[in-house]
Amino acid sequence: MKIYTHFVQRILPFGLLMTLCIASLSGCQTQGNHADTETDTKAVNLAFEEFTNDLFLEEVVANTINLHYSVENPAALGIEEYEITLGDFSEEARDASDTYLLETKNALSQFSYAQLSLENQLTYDVLMDFLNTQIALCDYDLYEEPFSFSGGLQMELPILFAEYEFQSEQDVKDYLKLIALTDEYFDQAMMLEAEKSDKGLFMSEDLCELVIDSCESFLLNRENHYLITTFESRLKELDFSEQKVASYCRQNETILEKQLFPAYEDMIIQLEKLKQTGKNENGICYLKDGKKYYETLVYSETGCADRVDVIFQRIENQRMNDLLVCTQLQKCNENLIQECSSLEWQMANPTTMLTRLQSAILNDFPAPPDCSYEINYVEPALEEFLAPAFYIVAPIDNYTENVIYINEGYIASDIYAFTTLAHEGYPGHLYQTVMTYSYSFPHIRTILSYGGYVEGWATYIEMMAYGYAGLDEDVASFLSHNQAATLSLYASSDIGLHYYGWTPEEMKEFWAGYGITNEVVINEITQLILSEPGNYLKYYVGYLEFLELKEYAKDLFGSGYSEKQFHKAILDIGPAPFAILEEYLPKYYSPQT
Repeated sequence: MKIYTHFVQRILPFGLLMTLCIASLSGCQTQGNHADTETDTKAVNLAFEEFTNDLFLEEVVANTINLHYSVENPAALGIEEYEITLGDFSEEARDASDTYLLETKNALSQFSYAQLSLENQLTYDVLMDFLNTQIALCDYDLYEEPFSFSGGLQMELPILFAEYEFQSEQDVKDYLKLIALTDEYFDQAMMLEAEKSDKGLFMSEDLCELVIDSCESFLLNRENHYLITTFESRLKELDFSEQKVASYCRQNETILEKQLFPAYEDMIIQLEKLKQTGKNENGICYLKDGKKYYETLVYSETGCADRVDVIFQRIENQRMNDLLVCTQLQKCNENLIQECSSLEWQMANPTTMLTRLQSAILNDFPAPPDCSYEINYVEPALEEFLAPAFYIVAPIDNYTENVIYINEGYIASDIYAFTTLAHEGYPGHLYQTVMTYSYSFPHIRTILSYGGYVEGWATYIEMMAYGYAGLDEDVASFLSHNQAATLSLYASSDIGLHYYGWTPEEMKEFWAGYGITNEVVINEITQLILSEPGNYLKYYVGYLEFLELKEYAKDLFGSGYSEKQFHKAILDIGPAPFAILEEYLPKYYSPQT
């Protein structure tokens, strides 16, 4: 399961921790007549699809939250029994991960690529890329930080618990077992943090304080905690007697009081003990092999294979282009800044905004299948620590029901709310998910994380959304280019801090060059980027890649190019690194006639 967000980190740890035993398939084609060759080709494709499906089933049950959010009806996929687990942070599991990944890669490489269908070749290419990237990251498992203060486990896990839907009594029982495992799960995570501390890789004191603050915010209002109120409301949607509802509510409250809340209290104590052991207050390039890790991380986060220094230059070039457009627009309309700052916004309701977007996008995007969405709001105590908005990805077997969270601490009823809802909803994350799933998307690919594609797509959409808001054309263009330029500053800072080793003074100097001198704001930005290296790059570099992919498509298809067909091809291919997207675009694109 994934949470797609507006500037927040990814989800629970992913690892292909499975043992595989499949028959070795020859890489050579069978000799014989055409009928024999055709039969052999069908057999290879069937074996490949069975292999990837088994891989999906093996992985999806390794974490019960992932299973619950990925599949609404596990039995329909043949999943009858599964261990209730939050996953495994132990050193043994991490040590085994590299071996399993290599075994999986070896098993995958046994298939005859030439005999695979186009769709299966795409799946092969994406899966092989993913495995290679994860294998490279295994060398740096202690460099990753599960407790980033805005997108870490301590913040996302409670949201996943609060949204854990009950379809049956078994779901209720699974849920109670899961929350009862939180103390053990956090103990494993803190053992990882202690190991990081021993190796000189623990987070800085300032970042640790922010994580502690986020844990303390979760513990507020215990007697009427949202994990109490949301649990009861979900129970009442089932056909239970009042006595059964009351019994389960008592069980939930007991687990919260005796296990989950104490788990947070213990974590705070352990973080307090470790917080002064961090040896690096700056970017990860100051760590041993930190620069190599960052290079690997950048590819993993963005799906862009360019060198980091090349990416840095591309970001600066695009920023200059955006600022030039803004300057030219101002020259043509000296009142433009005033018009942008005094917009009279008519759409105050999120549903109204999403309804507007659903109809406004149809000239540029394929019509989506019928689906519904629910708007929820972040708990006030968590507003400071969570993203402005996020989308919880729908299960593969029921992608018609979707949930978007809004953080009212960040979002008002204005143009920013409109573009954020485009990012999370239509035609952003929600739309991209239901469209891709509706194209008979291979199950294995739903659990492969490609942040550059999904967040790059949503950022690309966010910039387009100004044109769907009913604004004056120049106002929409100015706001869009200005927002893109602003986001580019975060992306440049990510590379500056983590790759080039900018000091706090160099960070201030960079932002001052664009007229931003508020030291409090710059320090907050610095802490965000130090907490989650590479995070901003998946948004902005992914956005840049989609812009360049569109120009490539225009040049390639000429008069046969259309926005709708371009977007359809991108959605049909689905999340992947950008080199693979470019390779497969001509194969999936249907030229306009």
